[in-house]
Amino acid sequence: MIFRAWSWLAMEKADKYEKVMELGRRRGFFWPSYEIYGGVGGFIDFGPVGVALKRKIENSWRDFFLRRHEFLEIETPIITPRKVFEASGHVEHFKDPVVECKGCGRKYRVDHVLAEAGVAEAESMSLSELDNMLRSRGVTCPECRGEFSEPKYVQTMFETTIGPYAEAIGYGRPEAAQGIFVNFKRVYEVGRGRFPIAIGQIGRAMRNEVSPRQGPIRLREFTIMEFEFFFDPEEPSCPLLSKVEDTEIRIIPIQSEGKRSEKPIQLTIREAIDKKIILMEWMAYFMALSHDFVSQLGIPMEKQRFEEKLPTERAHYSAQTFDQEVYLERWGWTEIAGHAYRTSYDISRHMEYSGVDMRVFRPYTQPIEVEEKRLIPVMEEIKKDFGENYAEVVHTVESKDPEEVEREFLEKGFLKVGKYTFFRRHFNIKRFKVKDAGKRIIPHVVEPSFGADRLTYAVMEYAYSTKNDRVILKIPKKIAPIQAVVLPLMTRDELTSKAREIYLDLMEHRFDVYYDEIGSIGRRYARADEIGVPVAITVDYDTLKDDSVTVRERDTWEQRRIGVSNLLSFLHGYFN
Repeated sequence: MIFRAWSWLAMEKADKYEKVMELGRRRGFFWPSYEIYGGVGGFIDFGPVGVALKRKIENSWRDFFLRRHEFLEIETPIITPRKVFEASGHVEHFKDPVVECKGCGRKYRVDHVLAEAGVAEAESMSLSELDNMLRSRGVTCPECRGEFSEPKYVQTMFETTIGPYAEAIGYGRPEAAQGIFVNFKRVYEVGRGRFPIAIGQIGRAMRNEVSPRQGPIRLREFTIMEFEFFFDPEEPSCPLLSKVEDTEIRIIPIQSEGKRSEKPIQLTIREAIDKKIILMEWMAYFMALSHDFVSQLGIPMEKQRFEEKLPTERAHYSAQTFDQEVYLERWGWTEIAGHAYRTSYDISRHMEYSGVDMRVFRPYTQPIEVEEKRLIPVMEEIKKDFGENYAEVVHTVESKDPEEVEREFLEKGFLKVGKYTFFRRHFNIKRFKVKDAGKRIIPHVVEPSFGADRLTYAVMEYAYSTKNDRVILKIPKKIAPIQAVVLPLMTRDELTSKAREIYLDLMEHRFDVYYDEIGSIGRRYARADEIGVPVAITVDYDTLKDDSVTVRERDTWEQRRIGVSNLLSFLHGYFN
């Protein structure tokens, strides 16, 4: 009893993070991975209830973004060949600044250490600026107060070998996006050439974080939900914008002098576009949807904001980025999604490195007449100068741009291709009138990308509440991990038999429901409240008389009698 009292007092003094983490372990949401061996930083296991909640969030995301827009979904491997990340720029750019404590040897991300010391925008500083800031502020190791080494960059992708040969290097993907980009041409063809087109993916990603110390907020392995929206940069307007243009969001924009505003401003999506705070209409549209999506997960508008990233903070592929953040009690404003305008960077790079043409053909409404230049070989001159190699010579020049060939002849008087040198007498450049049916473009891309693990934690923190010293997890019923629990009032055969009959019928009709007969009815109600079950169905002695049950609602504790024959229609209406 003394331990119980101490434990209750300790929880009363704990912040929301500690309460959610304690509930997560105790009720089967999540806990540290490899716990019996002391755990490993940056990894968590999801238990039965946590898996159910996370899957509901993932499916809600699918419904909200992919299904309602008829976007396509794919699944690609976690392990990715080095060549892909060389093309995407990750091998060169995906690294974090790190310092090591000279006393205890612990390693930390410099920008995180400085942020905890109250230094704003450390993420955008160079190594020398980070080092100067550490010294001038007197920042030391959080564990032993030892002095830090000079900062250096470390690669944050997990490296491995593909197969038994060490030269076949691969990486654990830090994002799902490259699996989408390398498959763009294939999916575009499978999608019968529909354009604009969006391709989504939900899957695991890996980042070898330096010092993850924030539970589900900063993980080395996590689930990412993202899609890439491909569109014509010459036709960037969004025809769906009118549906969301009055949506109000809170933004911290970059000011003209290259610094962020100190406080967020609240404005509509239309105002954000007209003021050129958001550059692309499609990105603005998805930001509005993302705001509504997170709101439906139980996080109010005033606890959400979009922070524009400075050029020095943006990823190497991005022309504009907004972090979508929610406020968490311990961690403050925390990113749960990123919105990036990736331009044509990724497709262009993969075309360059793979040699595959990934352009999209965009037909004109009506064919137009254009003038086209063509290289016409003068065969007598070519055969005279190159003899029996004439066929190879012609083939060598065939792929050259006539404009480029003409320019070389004008500027230099000759054209050198490989081992061959050509002069003006070898080719004629003639102009022809042709019908042009369309153009080939390299698509531009906007990307919304969500962290499922962070969202799961954020949902739990905002759902966590107490009533009469009892915990109630008020998860929105649409994403409740378990929809209903069936409870016999007492463990008597006639009651348990009827309760199991109702339980099995609900299972048959695809409700997420469980059966509980252990402990007093009050304790069972409390357990259901703690894991966020919206509806408790109690079978009592009156059930045996009039075939009705008591239905108790989680948030209000209100109870009503409902006939068993009406139970299915009640639950369908309640959850839909």
